[in-house]
Amino acid sequence: MPDPSAIRGILFDKDGTLIDFNRTWFGIIMTLARTIANDDEAAARNLAEQGGYDWQQQRFVGGSVVAAGTVADLVDLWHPNLPAADRTARIAGYNDVAVDEGSRRAAGIAGLDYTLETLVARGFQLGIATNDSEAGARATATALGLTDYFATIIGYDSVARPKPWPDQLHLFAERTGLAASAIAMVGDNTHDLEMAHAAGAGLAIGVLSGNSTRAELAPRADIIVDSIADLPGLFG
Repeated sequence: MPDPSAIRGILFDKDGTLIDFNRTWFGIIMTLARTIANDDEAAARNLAEQGGYDWQQQRFVGGSVVAAGTVADLVDLWHPNLPAADRTARIAGYNDVAVDEGSRRAAGIAGLDYTLETLVARGFQLGIATNDSEAGARATATALGLTDYFATIIGYDSVARPKPWPDQLHLFAERTGLAASAIAMVGDNTHDLEMAHAAGAGLAIGVLSGNSTRAELAPRADIIVDSIADLPGLFG
């Protein structure tokens, strides 16, 4: 296993890692789905299921469009073959809903503030890298009072290519002056860990607080922890 003592920066996924994914995103997706379905509840539930919601387990499935993709991916799923201008407008509209509803519904993972405060006090530079928009991530961080903990916040629209491409981690490295090998990526989906490896990160840490199982994360994770609350112990 790579040496945690070499790490100087920690880059966090947002949904499922810093915030409770299902409590936050179920409401966002159902708001969008009900609007599209003209309040036909059966049709709205079907749209949510297409996005990856498992009604029996009451959670989004790891690796699904909602769990791992971007708003653009969701638009392409629900509205295939839109003309370019209509697609752009639809993405902007969905992002606006995600910003408003996401910040209003955001529920932090247990131990969130203590974890971030402790890591900053120990000298780590922290960041967010999410396949949500940058505006959505900033609105959520502001709503939860977390903004001051982070050196930078990066959305899927902050870079040319979202996860699992390496662009977000490379941008974090550029903005902090850290080598990629001195950065740990922490996330609940395989695309977080794939980005870490693609970018040459020092550690790829999987958390079980989101929608992926240990078995799903294990092939790509250097370390798997229950949640970010375990990080102060790891980086003691």
